[in-house]
Amino acid sequence: MGISDQFAGLPMKDLIGSPLAAAADASINLANSTAEFINKVGFDDKGNVRNVTFQYEKISKNDDGTMNLDAMKVDVPMLAIVPIPNLQVDEVNILFDMEVKQSEKSERAIDLSASASAKLGIGPFSVNVSGSISVHDNNTRSSDNSAKYHVDVRAANHGIPEGLARVLDMMAANVAPSLIDSKLKDENGQDLSGEAKAKAEERKRIMNEMKSLEKKVNAAQNILDTSITSMKRNMDDQLAQYRMVLVKDPKVNFLSLKNVIQTLNDSLAIEKDESKREEINVKIAMKKAELDRVLKDENEEDDNSENILEELNLKWASAENMLAQNIKDLASDDTELKEISDILGLVGLSSDGKEIVKYESNSANKYDAILKSQNLAIQNQQKLNKLESEYMEKKEAYDQAFLS
Repeated sequence: MGISDQFAGLPMKDLIGSPLAAAADASINLANSTAEFINKVGFDDKGNVRNVTFQYEKISKNDDGTMNLDAMKVDVPMLAIVPIPNLQVDEVNILFDMEVKQSEKSERAIDLSASASAKLGIGPFSVNVSGSISVHDNNTRSSDNSAKYHVDVRAANHGIPEGLARVLDMMAANVAPSLIDSKLKDENGQDLSGEAKAKAEERKRIMNEMKSLEKKVNAAQNILDTSITSMKRNMDDQLAQYRMVLVKDPKVNFLSLKNVIQTLNDSLAIEKDESKREEINVKIAMKKAELDRVLKDENEEDDNSENILEELNLKWASAENMLAQNIKDLASDDTELKEISDILGLVGLSSDGKEIVKYESNSANKYDAILKSQNLAIQNQQKLNKLESEYMEKKEAYDQAFLS
């Protein structure tokens, strides 16, 4: 059989495809095992997240020298504290080596010998002749076939799947310790009793109410800041509209006059008739005088617009800087304002843009928006004032309870 015939009929499809198909099946089984682990460990029979409850004690000191011994608990999802098997087949290597060795060797040896007893005499000499014949054949043939088939599969744990990691992050955002029970202790860690216990509990109650009010005050302050910021944004929009009125594009009248003058000068350069040249010079002089008047009027108007714009910028900037304080002053009155208060110091622009006037609804299209944000800011300031007043009352009560 020839060497090429040794490879005929090898099941290459099975040799290569079977390990790959087995690896694919293994991947499916591994994915199923991960899903089964998540369902079995992470959720109960009703589909709710399975949690692990940790309980511990926390000690905190009060301003009066007593201590709080708080029993705390925290519920943590089971999936967040156990390793999740997520094996995946990363690599499959298939190695098939076949080696064919074939060799032949042939040896042949022939030995001849002959013997005779004849005697041959020549003169005084005589010779004896003898001989022998032998034949030796040696044939050698050898062959060697060998094959190696190696499948290398590598799998690794890829950790928590991306989707599950995001779900666990959302769960972790809502994980927080909760208070189960709290006991008051003295500075030595002993239980309080009698009047001392009653006073300590009263101080603790007032302190908790103060903390709750403090959170409400901070929230109200944030809401007030947002409404004031909104009002400033409306004020900026109004000022931007005034700027558009004052900052105009340059007029083009003087450009037309300059073109006319240039045309007249060109005509004058080629005109030979002295009388006609005189007429052209008169026209040039008249157009130059008209050009001077236009430039003077525009410069005066520009100077006036710049002065008005500068004054507007200063007054509106001052109004924004004092806005928070002015809103606080306006909040002392419970009456809802029907107009924008003069306390804010806002000014308007006349319809022709040539003078500063009182800021009124008929001269500004942002008036209603500013009025609405003004009243909202006043309401928010009043809510904040009320909460701050309640907080100060609680603080005074706490100080009294602390001193008693």
